[in-house]
Amino acid sequence: MWLRNLLFIGLVVAAIAALRANLFPLSGNAQVRPVAPVTRGSELDEVIGRVNAAFRAEWTAQSLQHAPLADEYTIIRRLSLALTGTIPSWEEMRQLEAIPPENRVDSWLSYLLHDRRFGNYFAERLARAYVGTEDGPFIIYRRRRFVTWLSEQLLTNRPYGSLVAELIVSDGLWTDKPATNFITVTTVPEGDGPDQERLAGRVARAFLGVRLDCAQCHNHPFEEWQQKDFHGLAAFFGKTQQGLTGLYEGKGEHMMTDHKTAKKETIEPAVPFLKELLPTDGSRRSRLARWVTHPQNEYFARATVQRVWALLFGRPYLDSVESMDALSNPPQPLVLLAQDFAAHHHDLQRLIRIITASEVFWQDSKANHELTDEHERHWAAFPLVRLRPEQVVGSVQQAAALKTINAESNLLVRATYQGSINEFVKRYGDTGEDEFTGRGGTIPQRLLLLNGDMVKESTENKPFNASTLIANLSANDRAAVETAYLSVLTRRPTAEEAAHFESRLAGSKGQERISRLEDLFWTLINSTEFSWNH
Repeated sequence: MWLRNLLFIGLVVAAIAALRANLFPLSGNAQVRPVAPVTRGSELDEVIGRVNAAFRAEWTAQSLQHAPLADEYTIIRRLSLALTGTIPSWEEMRQLEAIPPENRVDSWLSYLLHDRRFGNYFAERLARAYVGTEDGPFIIYRRRRFVTWLSEQLLTNRPYGSLVAELIVSDGLWTDKPATNFITVTTVPEGDGPDQERLAGRVARAFLGVRLDCAQCHNHPFEEWQQKDFHGLAAFFGKTQQGLTGLYEGKGEHMMTDHKTAKKETIEPAVPFLKELLPTDGSRRSRLARWVTHPQNEYFARATVQRVWALLFGRPYLDSVESMDALSNPPQPLVLLAQDFAAHHHDLQRLIRIITASEVFWQDSKANHELTDEHERHWAAFPLVRLRPEQVVGSVQQAAALKTINAESNLLVRATYQGSINEFVKRYGDTGEDEFTGRGGTIPQRLLLLNGDMVKESTENKPFNASTLIANLSANDRAAVETAYLSVLTRRPTAEEAAHFESRLAGSKGQERISRLEDLFWTLINSTEFSWNH
């Protein structure tokens, strides 16, 4: 018996020692999780250089002094929030510190692009544009199945044009062929198949950046679009039918009601622009898919750049993601990015690499000179954007756990994490489909962070909460404060901040020390800095 007790005590001591060695402080022999190889070359650097030069030319023309470059920890936080919807973990920050500084950010980007969190988060954000946020018709629509399939496509870096084409042409059952959910979500109970007009609007907005549905009932009052332009696009779905075997191409035509005569007429499939790119062979949806994703369809490339840019920066390059309608003179950086995207087979990860390596993405949100609305409009400073609800809750939970919460975490941790996100977003308020507008915070949202159960449970004295672990295992007060700042704000404290909080921890022990670390975590999580991307 005494031998078993001794063995148990030894295991406990070894576990505590290992945990402490893994957390405080970093030694030269630290084990670093393998990071995917960095893929940067002279050709890619040349494109990045041209994009930077185009922005600099614009700043010069506008007589704007751009903001300085931000520090690498700020960039690491930006990348993590944009690609995974959460801040980096303390564990990941430790691993990054063992990588040579000149390779750190590129290695972090490569690591994220191969992480399941990237696939899941980006898939959810794109799905909002493709199928919306509602549950849809349950029997013939599986949103979760669709998002999971989309995540797989993103992780394998499937050419984006190929992915979009499958959404348009896919046949079969929505459970067996997840891409078909793009079409079946439009079905209404009283209808006799997918809604052709809703599909036309989705295609125009999500893939072409055009609000063509404004011409659904009459000619557009401000743009060149005619009513028949919209219905010509809808007619490509005129033969799309739904049966026991799922979606299939059957019989049928699209009918349009003339807004003047109230008479219905049959509309033949037709595209609203770049008609010379429309193939003449194949099924209707196949022809539409090849036209939408054609390498020379600049609407598709520019709309994709707009959407990816918005996901990375928190707001679109132009006023709206759907700003292609009357873009006769597009900004040069947008043109360069779109041309490279089309020339490299719609490589989404390449586009992300170029944008995140650009000077614009690396700029700070503050400067020694005044930053005006003009600086923000011309991207002469990184925009200050409030975090999305799922970014807030994901970051709170990650800050409270020193270890990384990802696909490798145990099932209970992952289930709790997802459940907390769903509950918090429901109470905090979802941004819906038009997620890049109306991002201002509200008093109830602020109160939910200040007084809600989630922050309280994430900071209170629990065995594996970060605040408790730091209180019990940190070597000294300085290490405790620094670890708390890195865990919550992804930066080290300033000298003034460190001195203030070290003095608050000085001489504390046991429960008193734990309580003071809880207060520090609560304060940092409820700081303005935590709730904004900058």
